[in-house]
Amino acid sequence: MRPNGKLANAIEKGEFIITAEYLPAPAADSSIINAAAGLFGNGLTAVSVADNHSGIGTSSLAASMVFLQSGPEPIYQLVTRDRNRIALQSDLLGASALGIKNVVCTSGHHQTLLDCSDSANVYDLDAIQLVWAVRQMRDKGTLLDGTAIVGQFSMLVGTVVNPLLRPLELNLIQLAKKIEAGADFIQTQPVFDADEFAAWLGAARKEGLTDKTAILAGVLPLRSAEEAEQLRTKHTELHIPDAMMARLKAAGNGDAQEKEGLKICTEIIGKLKGMKGVRGIHILSGGRERLVPTLRAAAGL
Repeated sequence: MRPNGKLANAIEKGEFIITAEYLPAPAADSSIINAAAGLFGNGLTAVSVADNHSGIGTSSLAASMVFLQSGPEPIYQLVTRDRNRIALQSDLLGASALGIKNVVCTSGHHQTLLDCSDSANVYDLDAIQLVWAVRQMRDKGTLLDGTAIVGQFSMLVGTVVNPLLRPLELNLIQLAKKIEAGADFIQTQPVFDADEFAAWLGAARKEGLTDKTAILAGVLPLRSAEEAEQLRTKHTELHIPDAMMARLKAAGNGDAQEKEGLKICTEIIGKLKGMKGVRGIHILSGGRERLVPTLRAAAGL
């Protein structure tokens, strides 16, 4: 069944897409989620609701329902780290029954990188297999074992890639597999080096991959040089340039560094918007939802 949400329609019409990410806190009160939803402002195509991104938070399914009722259209997120194929398919059926129209499939950060390093992982399916499972549920109307789904399952499916992983050839193979599995849209990890991203995008375009899915380039306004250094240490694959670190340090302290981080992010967005093959921008606020409208206004989104 064809997905018919706002994000699906924007992709079909060839519109430039603006999404943002919400990181649920460990909250047991829906008013907290409602308040966060209100900070995003108007004009977003959809909001990606993270699934225990850096530790335990309100479930993505529950938070997505709050967004569905009172905020921007949600993109429900599922990580394969925490669930086997039984739970993954069950949650997907529940999300569809509740009216959620989008899902992004990812393996998630390994638990040793979270606040729950002593927990066990699952990884029964990987992200590519989960994308394929969602497409089978939607297009064939069956679960992985062939069981027929009662009613209409309709879900736009996306996944995540890191454009800076090298070697480039293997990166493109992974991207091609995710698209072949059925990814309608791709959210990238945050781009800090526009030139490196352009090299990846150009190679993907040459292979014809940018015509087969909607690539949403991720951006993250850095709060401070200290935050940048922590990211460099914890997630070395993000490639934060030395020049960016120097600009943050030279800006001064406190609010001055956050303002410089917003300025740098605005400059990156300006470069990304002009690249052929980029279908939209995905704003990762790092839990600072209040910055999303400010960044959008500064970048002309």
